[in-house]
Amino acid sequence: MTDRIHDPHAIDGKIAAPDVLHDVVVVGAGPAGLAAALAAARAGRQVVLIDEHPVPPGLAGSDVPLWFGGRATAALQSPERLLETLVENEPLIAECFEAGVDVRLGTMAWGLWRNREACGVLPRAMLGLADGQTSWTAGFAQLVLATGARDCALAFAGWDQPGVMGALAFETLVTRYDAFAGSRVVILGSGDLALDTARIALARGITVAALIEVRDAVQGTGAAAAAPILTAHRLIRAEGGIDGVERVIVADADGTEHTIACDTVIMAIDAVPAIELAEVAGAAVVTEPLRGGAVIPAGAGEVLPCVWMAGAATGLLASRDDAAAQGAAVMAMALGQPVTMPAPAGTFDRMAYRAEWLRALVATSPDTTMVCQCEEVSRADLIGVQPPQYLPRSDTMRARSLDTLLDDGPPDAEQVKRLTRAGMGLCQGRRCREQVSLLLAMSANLPPRSAPRGNWRVPVRPVPLGVLADWNETAAMSAGWDVWFGIGTQWIPYKDIGTEAETRKLATLAGSMHI
Repeated sequence: MTDRIHDPHAIDGKIAAPDVLHDVVVVGAGPAGLAAALAAARAGRQVVLIDEHPVPPGLAGSDVPLWFGGRATAALQSPERLLETLVENEPLIAECFEAGVDVRLGTMAWGLWRNREACGVLPRAMLGLADGQTSWTAGFAQLVLATGARDCALAFAGWDQPGVMGALAFETLVTRYDAFAGSRVVILGSGDLALDTARIALARGITVAALIEVRDAVQGTGAAAAAPILTAHRLIRAEGGIDGVERVIVADADGTEHTIACDTVIMAIDAVPAIELAEVAGAAVVTEPLRGGAVIPAGAGEVLPCVWMAGAATGLLASRDDAAAQGAAVMAMALGQPVTMPAPAGTFDRMAYRAEWLRALVATSPDTTMVCQCEEVSRADLIGVQPPQYLPRSDTMRARSLDTLLDDGPPDAEQVKRLTRAGMGLCQGRRCREQVSLLLAMSANLPPRSAPRGNWRVPVRPVPLGVLADWNETAAMSAGWDVWFGIGTQWIPYKDIGTEAETRKLATLAGSMHI
């Protein structure tokens, strides 16, 4: 038997093992995640529960992970107080503490890696975590992704001002943070999400001026909220002042316009399954309109080896009790217990509903309406495949459009993203991803289920480089960034790592790093 020939240029064996190892890791402290963590702890397993809430004010201001829309109070500036409020408003967190769960609030999961096709050099599967001060990697025996859903944003005239937000962000501010700054809301949509949003608002003493619905009938199956629901209406625009939204203008089926006073517009048309971590780890992604668009095929259950998914991340829009039951069932499966998981049910085409809303909003808003707020990409720029206004446009660029790209095949969301920068901002496309996809489909005469979609990449949260590097950069250190221009002389090949050659290289660089 011959010895295996080692390639000194290869990276196997040179990637660090996870910083810590855990038996069970649960990401997400919603109903499904809390139930999963409790089930594992009661089964005698060592459990770590990760949740990114409370979100730092900087991230909330960038609408990450939810579309907060500038309607949070100053409470976000007091993380200690916000942490106490979060625990008070979610009794199951205290139960997790008592059950011995290691609860890590204010900690985000920004990456997930595992060995798979074309990648076999990792010591083991690992999760990337950060808490605002430092970052680390965690290995696991079992991982449950109960990452929930995120807000679905669709652009309209006046949406780029404070006071326009998503339904999930509203629920978070009201029920978890006690930090909602508005008092009178208009809700877009009349499905179950919109009706639930109205009930949450009314229960907290917030006036619901109206629910707006483009279709001729209410779309939700639950009991209607005690608020006016204007069916067959279109939103014309939101108007406001220095503090944001002050009113919306809507039109009925005859075109007659009405003004509704409000300080907040809540988009509750749909929610989007948060599949980022599963996707970057290599899980297959399919489009299922009944489950909210891009989802992992397996739904609730094992989506990758030793990686499980439960709750709204599967495309489930269910009650809190149903989500908790699913989380407990998925954990039982992860622990090897026989469980029959019902197939996800649904008869409502959520993607068609989004598309109908988007067509109505496009019809009532100018082409100059910003689709990507971060990069200032208008709808005209997107369809024209033009870079944002702050970049120069050559004659060649001005001559191209989506039509010219379609000559080469179906629209490619990743290609359009690179050419227009739509989705490249700090929110990582959370405010524009779904509408860009649908706008491209509409322009190419494709059905909503065939809409092209962009991919997620690590990091799936905007983490500061200083946190990723675990490096407290001082002013003196930042003055040395010019060393990056000398990369050619500083680079150490993989074959030299851990050898005397690396030591000699480092010695020659010491004291002469600046150009």
